Amino acid sequence: MISVDEALARVLALASPPQPELVSLADAAGRALLEPAIARLTQPPFDAAAMDGYALRDTDLSQPLRIIGESAAGHPWQGTPEPLTAIRIFTGAPVPAGYDRVVMQEHTNRDGDILTVTERQTGTHIRARGNDFAAGDSLTPGRRLNAADIGLLAAMNIPEITVARAPRVAILAGGDELIPPGQTPNEGQIISSNDLAIAALVAEAGGIPQILPIARDTEQSLRDSFAAASNADLIVTIGGASVGDHDLVGKVAADLGMERAFYKLAMRPGKPLMAGMLGKSAMLGLPGNPVSAIVCGTLFMQPLIRAMQGLPPGLHPRRARLAVDLGPEGDRQHYQRATLADGDDLPLLTPFSDQDSARLALMSQADALLIRPTHDPARKAGEMVDFLPLRPR
Repeated sequence: MISVDEALARVLALASPPQPELVSLADAAGRALLEPAIARLTQPPFDAAAMDGYALRDTDLSQPLRIIGESAAGHPWQGTPEPLTAIRIFTGAPVPAGYDRVVMQEHTNRDGDILTVTERQTGTHIRARGNDFAAGDSLTPGRRLNAADIGLLAAMNIPEITVARAPRVAILAGGDELIPPGQTPNEGQIISSNDLAIAALVAEAGGIPQILPIARDTEQSLRDSFAAASNADLIVTIGGASVGDHDLVGKVAADLGMERAFYKLAMRPGKPLMAGMLGKSAMLGLPGNPVSAIVCGTLFMQPLIRAMQGLPPGLHPRRARLAVDLGPEGDRQHYQRATLADGDDLPLLTPFSDQDSARLALMSQADALLIRPTHDPARKAGEMVDFLPLRPR
């Protein structure tokens, strides 16, 4: 068995280089930026008022001023500033060269066309030209674009950008006992849930999931399924990769020429994890237990999908304090489902007492995965530990 870190390194080595795709900005949310996006203009394009008020010269603050015009967004004042004058100005409007301060209207008194500043204020309340960004500035690649990024790119006057093509991920669950959700199971049958859960993880990481029909426990059925997945960037199988009489995935994949990177790792849950290349497709064989499949999908599949888009793996352990005492760990790194609560300095982490890898309900309730390294000693409540978040806080 290999370590989790070594397994992850071998999985990431399976990633093919990201493929560029030009998309409109309207379709770019959630996509991975692959090439720098260069601003085509400067923002703001002029010195702009940061609030409603009056533009004037700083040296004239203490004297009555004559109001000689008005500047509004989209309707700049075209006159020439003169000493002892001011113009009415609105947020976002250009401040004419020669005026170097905007006084908010609440700090003035206006009598006809005569303005008196009644209260001095700190700051000029002028947004300088280019204080947001300048033409030629760039948004660097290696990030999934969020709403703020899309807004920034639009303000940069960029209608199209180059992103990484979303990896196509074929998902294959197998087993004679499995039937799709919505059907009534006969004796000995169960509902197939892993394929849908893994598809959700694929989409979360920026891939395009394709759930294949459930394969039967025959070599021919698996061969047909692998043939249907041959154009995928990544093939993810679920279950059937162990060594039982009906665990045929590994055998069929090997017969089809799979180049195996590893099989089995020192990890709980998820010891039987298979990875390699099958033709031009990367392949991951996830365990069949629901929790094991989701944990391995989170730790290995999602980082691989991100790497295929030129993104970092995205695994960022955080620190918390244990809320309970824990016994020592064995010879496998353990990822324990846990809940989080607010603490004095760090979050408080409480692992479930039951870590059965078949209990999806506990997986759904978990906020985090507590990371227990190999041979981790007994821990006391209050000690600091590492965890991976499973949901935003």
